[in-house]
Amino acid sequence: MTGAAHVTDDVSVLFSNDAFYIAFATRDVDAMISVWSDRDTLTCIHPGWAPLLGRDAVLASWRAILGNPAAPQISCNHARATVIGETAYIVCYERIDASTYLIATNVFVREDGVWKMVHHQAGAGPAPDEDDPEEETPLQ
Repeated sequence: MTGAAHVTDDVSVLFSNDAFYIAFATRDVDAMISVWSDRDTLTCIHPGWAPLLGRDAVLASWRAILGNPAAPQISCNHARATVIGETAYIVCYERIDASTYLIATNVFVREDGVWKMVHHQAGAGPAPDEDDPEEETPLQ
């Protein structure tokens, strides 16, 4: 793979990751569904939840979360993409408020030229390193 192709893949998967967090921030169920792969092998581990296995269970969880007005507002920052062939993963921070962070891993596969999510996991973690120059990804 050439350097230019690698950069394009990194940017493309970061774009798909942004689409996930925009759907989350705007509570757009249809947009959230479109981010995820059509495969039935999806998995998701929300903080404090047991693992969800299968498309139906994963998407039902997102319908419940996005339909809950008390669900927290999440923003994504410090996202880093790694592409390995037709699979990619993002490690990022999810900020809930000024001092509460989760660390998330989002796994994508390329389907018909588009990066689609197949796994999301978020859990408690420390705040990002203050010396990291990356800014928060604007979502709204």
